[in-house]
Amino acid sequence: MAQKKRPKHTSGAVLNRRVRFDYELGDELEAGIVLTGPEVRAARDGHVQLKGSFVTIRRSELWLNNASFSLKLNKKGDPSARTIDTEPRKLLASRKQITALESKKQQGSSIVPLRMLTKKNHIKVVIAIGKGKKTYDKRETLKRRDQDREAQRAIKYN
Repeated sequence: MAQKKRPKHTSGAVLNRRVRFDYELGDELEAGIVLTGPEVRAARDGHVQLKGSFVTIRRSELWLNNASFSLKLNKKGDPSARTIDTEPRKLLASRKQITALESKKQQGSSIVPLRMLTKKNHIKVVIAIGKGKKTYDKRETLKRRDQDREAQRAIKYN
């Protein structure tokens, strides 16, 4: 009897594209994350959304809030049954890194996740210090992006 083929998994990199538009980013930090088994499977399969998520500091610990994991349910007969879980998850970083982030946060910056990576057996979250952009800065970003796109088209067709 032929063996079943295992599904190939993607690289597992989940990006938060919106954060680069909403924030001016500063220092980046790679932190581990505490997950359960189904959450790990969702992260490896890319069933995670970081849009709208943020990092808080409670009792000198980093917590990832509002990240939605699409967890697979073990329902008989329904292989596509999933549920969305948005509970806070603890991030793993050294005490020195946490105190540095805490001092930046008290100066008015936010801590936002940029992407989630899978490195061998570990799942990491890249977080960064971000200062929120104003509306006119966002309009300027859109205008610059459109101008760059038009310039690329002009170069391509000439």
